[in-house]
Amino acid sequence: MRQLLAILLAAAAQAQTFSQRGFIETRATLYPQAGVNDSGHAVVDGLLRWEPSLDFGNGLRLHGAFDARTDSHRMTERQARFDWKDRGSQRPAMSLRRLSAQWRRKNVTVEAGKQFIRWGKADILNPTDRFAPRDYLSVVDNDFLGVTAGRFTVESGGETLDLIVAPRFTPSRTPLFGQRWVVLPEALAAFGLIDEGARAPDRTQYGLRWNHLGKGYEISGVVYDGFHHLPLLTGSFRPLERAVAFQRTYPRLRLYGADAAVPLRWMTVKGEAAWFRSSTTEADEYVLYVVQLERTRGEWVFVGGYAGEVVTQRRNPFAFAPGRGFARSFLGRASYTIDTRRSLAVEAAVRQSGDGTWLKGEYSHQLASRWRTTASFTLIRGKQGDFIGQFRRNSHGLLALRYSF
Repeated sequence: MRQLLAILLAAAAQAQTFSQRGFIETRATLYPQAGVNDSGHAVVDGLLRWEPSLDFGNGLRLHGAFDARTDSHRMTERQARFDWKDRGSQRPAMSLRRLSAQWRRKNVTVEAGKQFIRWGKADILNPTDRFAPRDYLSVVDNDFLGVTAGRFTVESGGETLDLIVAPRFTPSRTPLFGQRWVVLPEALAAFGLIDEGARAPDRTQYGLRWNHLGKGYEISGVVYDGFHHLPLLTGSFRPLERAVAFQRTYPRLRLYGADAAVPLRWMTVKGEAAWFRSSTTEADEYVLYVVQLERTRGEWVFVGGYAGEVVTQRRNPFAFAPGRGFARSFLGRASYTIDTRRSLAVEAAVRQSGDGTWLKGEYSHQLASRWRTTASFTLIRGKQGDFIGQFRRNSHGLLALRYSF
């Protein structure tokens, strides 16, 4: 029996295929203006990302991703600990970005573990993308966070059914108090702030998405039952300390959404909408929607559209919600592939009221087979009362150098 087991293990080991990739990146972000509560003009950060995978050859694969990082502005923790929860206010110095097992057989795919789940068809804003928390420490330069979930996907003809069960909640990471991406009301300027942390929900989240690929169109419907991954802030005044203590809480969310894409002769029309409902009395209820046009011509790709919002119940005027902050805006993106090594891109968001404007230009150049440099500049203008305009002192340039392996 032992000999048979040894033979089977040896055969399994021979059948495995190990692969890996990753990169080391250094970025420098330069701010011409000092922030309202942050006099720093430069932030330098470094990131090492390693992504191994193991293919067992029978439809089973293991995926992993690990990060190690640091920065000059204390957005990253200084303690050397390994984090897999993604619940801290700062970025962890060492973290598990992804670790999941995926099994695929014919038209069925099952994946369990920490993974990335993206829903929606629009390119400039995705209201239905509910299993996609983000790192918003620098609001306009953000990255996705993985979620711990089980995912079951079945395909049949033009029909796809996607079921998500997430037993563990992963919140978005919000800007740090005392740094430039937090702009406080003038009434709080004279008081200290006490961070009492976050109260994360412990209830399982569920999501169901049905997608239909028809002749000349594609549509989807989404139902989500869980929590907002962006927090509400509940505060209390402490007169003896002349301070305000605050805590992050995450309101309940029931979402119904749909999206569609229709390729036409000259362009592709895409639309996406979601209705956000909540039983939490402090949370707003609203509809977010996006309508966009997309056209590819040669090496050019053009995307333009409008993101709108309809508030059905207004309960909290102070919620941090970047998705809603870029609503009621005209959004666009144009990209040009110069050659196999070089590319240009421009993105913009302009509030329909004219109170806020965000414009980003980016140039990327592959210097050698493993080296790439990226330069960008982000211009932010507007009025203090606008979500975009409040960051008008945060225009910045960025230079990144990446070595891939």
